Amino acid sequence: MSQETQSGTGVLERPETKRTPGDNERYAHYVRKSKITQSTVTGQPVVALCGKVWVPLRDPSGYPVCPKCREILSQMRSHSANWPFLEP
Repeated sequence: MSQETQSGTGVLERPETKRTPGDNERYAHYVRKSKITQSTVTGQPVVALCGKVWVPLRDPSGYPVCPKCREILSQMRSHSANWPFLEP
């Protein structure tokens, strides 16, 4: 008698995110406050204005602001006051 064994594999799909190792450790980045809150609850990563993707786990007050985020925010504010941080 032959015994049939079946084995299978499952695929866990997750959205691809662009991560730059180490960069998020050097700077505090600009992200909507509601997205930070949502990330705290769900554990999902956030995307900063500069494109950095990470799960916020630390207090950003002890770090310098990301120069790219600061520049992007400055340009956006010159077109429309506080635009990227207005709630949808």
